[in-house]
Amino acid sequence: MARRTTAGDVAAARGFTLIELIVVLTIIGLLLSIAVPRYFHSLDQSRETVLKQDLAVLRDAIDKYAADKGHFPKGLEDLVTDKYVRALPVDPYTRKADSWVVVLSEIADEPGVKDVHSGAQGVAADGTAYAAW
Repeated sequence: MARRTTAGDVAAARGFTLIELIVVLTIIGLLLSIAVPRYFHSLDQSRETVLKQDLAVLRDAIDKYAADKGHFPKGLEDLVTDKYVRALPVDPYTRKADSWVVVLSEIADEPGVKDVHSGAQGVAADGTAYAAW
């Protein structure tokens, strides 16, 4: 025998109750509270990795320039004009290519840029300052 549907059965089959919606939103909120901090932590780690890599590339270019030319570059722009790097990298924290802090050579016979550091303020996850890298 076929079952007859009533108005209450049709209304229940059409949508969700308020309690069901609240439970689903609560579960989504809990999942987001776990995922969002991990996402921001991974962003910080990636910025640190990019900064370390940019510093390694610039230092390597300075060393190659000094080995090829017999003197240190007068500025970081010399690395670009002599094609040791395509362009000065952008510091991932300051978001500027001109915020690099150069360390000049102490040797009077060889003036120029000997080393480079980040101009970013702040401390990395390991407790060291970005400017000290």
